[in-house]
Amino acid sequence: MANDGLSAGAAARRLGVAVTTLRTWHQRYGLGPSRHEPGHHRRYTVEDMVRLQVMQRLTAQGIAPAEAAAWARRSATTPEAVNADGPVGDGQTIALGSRADPAARGLADAAMRLDGPSMRHIAEEAVTGRGVVPAWNLVIMPVLIGIGERYQATERFVEVEHLLSRTITEVLAGVPRPPRDRAPRALLAAADEEQHTLPLEALAAALAESGVPTRMFGARVPQRALLDAVNRTRPAVVVLWSQLPDTGDVKQLERLLGVPHPPLMIAAAGPGWPTADLPPQVTTLGNLADAVRAVTAALAG
Repeated sequence: MANDGLSAGAAARRLGVAVTTLRTWHQRYGLGPSRHEPGHHRRYTVEDMVRLQVMQRLTAQGIAPAEAAAWARRSATTPEAVNADGPVGDGQTIALGSRADPAARGLADAAMRLDGPSMRHIAEEAVTGRGVVPAWNLVIMPVLIGIGERYQATERFVEVEHLLSRTITEVLAGVPRPPRDRAPRALLAAADEEQHTLPLEALAAALAESGVPTRMFGARVPQRALLDAVNRTRPAVVVLWSQLPDTGDVKQLERLLGVPHPPLMIAAAGPGWPTADLPPQVTTLGNLADAVRAVTAALAG
């Protein structure tokens, strides 16, 4: 932590709580920033952050806030006891690496506490303040990957992944969509039996941010239903997402190529597709930024 302390916003991101939570802890329980210089807002010192982390840990364990605050105020913890990269988590933390974005750390900590309001606040602040693509790359994806790694190592924390995914879905759905008078020319769908759609939702939100309307069909779109939708709406672009190899059946793409009015671009997105076996007419999409550029370019062509 810098010697001049942390602002309320930076402290909130470090802890993974909303700024309003810090204000409440300050006003009700006396756990406010102690560093003050005339003409400037108060800032949180290392000692202040230690007290806040004690407060956070105890309330997460079910201790009443007033009692937790009393313990925090008389805590004998020294500044060296606090990890400058993030709060104490009783072993329930997500490894993000030393260069992780502070907002990602805050989101990870909030996720492990199952703190839905704080997760939503951090994710919304990232999306509205930075844009969908930077928020996805720097804040959201690292946490999703970290939770996945924790599950692989422990076979626990499915509830964390579910609540975080649901929260991110709601935040992405809140990105303003283009006016209704613009007919969507891009169709987004998950492959047959594919249940993972969060990256596809991120693509829909990022395209909306760029002024591109889409039809988002979501998870587990049967092949027949997808073909019917394409024939009825005649989109210029179809993006089909596959997360797992079991759902990356190339025949789904081949059938799209055979419709009476094929789209200008048929794209395979996600790690589930066998890229070496894809038809040459199919575009392979990489990361979110690349996907936005490819779809936008195809629609402009």
